[in-house]
Amino acid sequence: MKNDIIQLSHGAGGRQTQRLVSRIFAAAFENPCLDVLNDASVLPWEQDRLVMTTDTYVVTPLFFPGGDIGRLAVCGTVNDLAVMGAMPVYISTGFILEEGFAIADLEKIASSMRQAADEAGAVIVTGDTKVVPKHKGDGVFINTAGIGRLVSEQTISAEQIRPGDAVILTGSVGNHGLAVISARGEFGLKGPLRSDVAPLSGMVQDLLRAGIRIHAMRDATRGGVATVLNELAETAGVSITVNESAVPLSEAVHSACTILGFDPLYVANEGLLVIVLPAGETENALQILRGHKYGSEAVHAGEVHQEANHCVYLKTAIGSRRMLNMRSGEQLPRIC
Repeated sequence: MKNDIIQLSHGAGGRQTQRLVSRIFAAAFENPCLDVLNDASVLPWEQDRLVMTTDTYVVTPLFFPGGDIGRLAVCGTVNDLAVMGAMPVYISTGFILEEGFAIADLEKIASSMRQAADEAGAVIVTGDTKVVPKHKGDGVFINTAGIGRLVSEQTISAEQIRPGDAVILTGSVGNHGLAVISARGEFGLKGPLRSDVAPLSGMVQDLLRAGIRIHAMRDATRGGVATVLNELAETAGVSITVNESAVPLSEAVHSACTILGFDPLYVANEGLLVIVLPAGETENALQILRGHKYGSEAVHAGEVHQEANHCVYLKTAIGSRRMLNMRSGEQLPRIC
């Protein structure tokens, strides 16, 4: 490709577009559904209940410790399907590329997406590419949509939450948000901060195959664990208490949050689930989760109880209780 950078002509629909699609995307995502390169893919149909999701990803920088925007886009879509109890099957992707973006970086992103999709057992089957003039974008934006197949008869929804339920966190909090902030170099953060971005569908399917009853499940992305818990409490009409001493927190994240004045429970994650389930299922669920590489730090972190105000509380290490409110603004710059 001329000069090995994205040019406006790559988005014009002509030969440059064809070459871009052939060299980068068709090569990275090769599979029978995509190889015909029609305007849409004809998908094998099975008489199953399907789940579909979509999201758009912007992050600065595009590459950060533990991942990049491509892995983020695929894992985010896979996890949105997983928390509904669906096994991801098909993914579409749309790229908005800025003129001047390095082809080598686009190749890395496409490869990262393919690896994440393969790990999740999903296939990228269709997509679209547009190019905007220089300074009219931010390198690359990615939109993804995903289709998944429900493999369980369970209804997984906040409306299923009941007083007495247990709250499980499947990993340590705040890793993604702090890794991205660190990669920006704005605050001089040092240390082993690394994003937790990962496809969690396999871990969820392990729970469902074992017959674990799950009332609600969410991936704690923007807004972090505290925001997810507030959304669940409000929808279910309950209150939730989280035990501070039980929340998994790496030393690197703890130190960074102390320096920056952030509450790690509001920091974004990309490989962490909040699971609400009957208390009697807790130990079996933890045993399964801890046997998975993305659930090795899973903990029983809190309980659901009935209160009129439908709040989320943090029981502190010294035994006091404070509210974890829903924040009206973003604690951090946009990172996902």
